[in-house]
Amino acid sequence: MTLAVRSGAVPVVVGARLAGRWLAEESTDLPALRRGLAVASKIALDEFFLATEIAAARVISLLDRGRLVDELTAALALFEERGWIESPASYHRPPPTLRRAVLERRRLPSLPYECLRFESGYEPHAGEPGRERWLAYAANRTGYAWVMRHPGAPRPWLVCVPGYRMGHPLVDLAGFRARWLHRRLGLNVAIPVLPLHGPRRIGVRGGDGYFSGDFVDTLHAQTQAVWDVRRLIGWLRGDGAPAIGVHGVSLGAYTTALVSALEPDLDCVVAGIPAADFPRLVRSHVPGLVFRVAERLGLNFERIERLLRVVSPFAFPPAVPRERCYLYAGLADRLASPDHARDLWEHWGRPRLAWYHGSHVSFLWEPEVKRLLLEAFKDRGLLPHAQL
Repeated sequence: MTLAVRSGAVPVVVGARLAGRWLAEESTDLPALRRGLAVASKIALDEFFLATEIAAARVISLLDRGRLVDELTAALALFEERGWIESPASYHRPPPTLRRAVLERRRLPSLPYECLRFESGYEPHAGEPGRERWLAYAANRTGYAWVMRHPGAPRPWLVCVPGYRMGHPLVDLAGFRARWLHRRLGLNVAIPVLPLHGPRRIGVRGGDGYFSGDFVDTLHAQTQAVWDVRRLIGWLRGDGAPAIGVHGVSLGAYTTALVSALEPDLDCVVAGIPAADFPRLVRSHVPGLVFRVAERLGLNFERIERLLRVVSPFAFPPAVPRERCYLYAGLADRLASPDHARDLWEHWGRPRLAWYHGSHVSFLWEPEVKRLLLEAFKDRGLLPHAQL
């Protein structure tokens, strides 16, 4: 028997949403959404993705409830004792320099790239609840990145951090317009594979286990994501990168925000359609009935939220200067609602933000997104080899 997330959420999503509630109440502090058939069709894509995701989600078993409560209690006690809750940056250790990595040539139709493979090296702190289970995910202990680089003298690098359920080279390279970034803009491109995704998966689909309801695993997944991206950045610097930008989308934007809080020397940071707050995501997509059931089982959500503070972008002061930071977001986003981007924008000191009249999925073809990226990369000096 599994937790009631799946059975409880599907009727809500499929019934209430598809019955016609396409447009939520608009916030008065956001630009007005331009309504119409085009926007409604974009919203439908988000709603369809969300409904199918909830219907097929891999969730924890009720038989694990005792372990979940015990791990949450022990983790909170340990984190409080070591001061990590009040000082989240102290929880994140700088990864050691990556010295041994393997690059293999691969090819998609008319799109050659390289697969970078390396030992992640991430381990939860000694004594952390869930440590041994996390280390037992053997496939996850190897890090990967899809790489496109130019021959000759060193060029600027763009690290593109994928979103949830990504992690396949075809999806990642297409999702970030890698051909455009590499050939037209002249950038070297590196797309890391997030923990539990792609070749690192532990379930049937990439991403299984990241948001299954086991929040200690979620904590370790997000901590390792930050670790791996920082380790990749260190490898690029050691290889002579003259400039490095980081561009993340959705869950990748969440990771990007955390990385930028720990790596102040980044030349450019772009957070696209950011899912900036894990607890807020859960509250917005999980029915209240499920929360009440979880509470009765001993899973107090306020305690979970406190534990996840160590991987919350809002718990870290901005480290990269405001003028190097950029955001874009959809006013009709149904997966990571616009308030995520608005609040991250406020937290970052109100840097350049581009809104578009579309949804989460539609960022792929929104002209405002492409214009924002061009502006960011040009302003930050990443395009000396561009063919515009």
